[in-house]
Amino acid sequence: MLEPSLAIVILHYGPATRTAALHAQLTASDAPWRGQVRVLDNASPEPFPDAWTRTQQNLYWAGALEYALKVCGEQGASHLWFLNNDLLFDSPAPHIERAWTRLAHIEKELGRVGVYSPSTLVNPYHAQMVQRPGSQWRRAAYVDGIAPLLRLDCVRELGGLDCAGNEFGYGVDAWLSWRAHQAGWGVVVDDQVVVRHRYHSTAREQEGFLSRAAAAEEPYMAARFGPDWRAALKALQTQAAVAPPAVGPVHPTG
Repeated sequence: MLEPSLAIVILHYGPATRTAALHAQLTASDAPWRGQVRVLDNASPEPFPDAWTRTQQNLYWAGALEYALKVCGEQGASHLWFLNNDLLFDSPAPHIERAWTRLAHIEKELGRVGVYSPSTLVNPYHAQMVQRPGSQWRRAAYVDGIAPLLRLDCVRELGGLDCAGNEFGYGVDAWLSWRAHQAGWGVVVDDQVVVRHRYHSTAREQEGFLSRAAAAEEPYMAARFGPDWRAALKALQTQAAVAPPAVGPVHPTG
């Protein structure tokens, strides 16, 4: 069996300084991982210098994730950490090594994890993502897609992202992680790896984007979670919240 291999991709769109801040934080905190930290320039009006690749057109979140999954998989990655550029880590460094090591320990306790995510200091939309001080990690029924660390064979087993009719990608993260949970894969929020996220910072800079994205999200989510899909997601936020007791540092980096 091949050794697990992690690719880290930061999705760039908007000001290069925003992406550069996260890129600099990761490469400074995790020097041995610098070669795995890549910037995917999603045809941004302001290109990112020395990007790993630049797309010919804006693929939006879901299309960019599909592209990264395909290329990183072809290059031998077993996992992909797909990071929004409008976040920064708030937990102790090293950030990549910390998450990768904790994921390995969580899998020893839980079994195969298909979707792993940091927790957030604040999340106005998904309560299960907010850090719980004193907790180690917990299972979730679905996660917010601001920084999902995906196991590629999980995504393959599920048949891919399923973003038909929703090019902007809102809701694709919830549907992917919910399907992983239903299929028996671990979906995990880590309270010991924490990010600060500026919600919609890029989306608000594109005139009309949020309304167009919401118009695409509505039928997409209704077809998958039911007509009252917002209530369904809210109910799922309290499901699967199972974690080991907080009795000291369960994991070496915890």
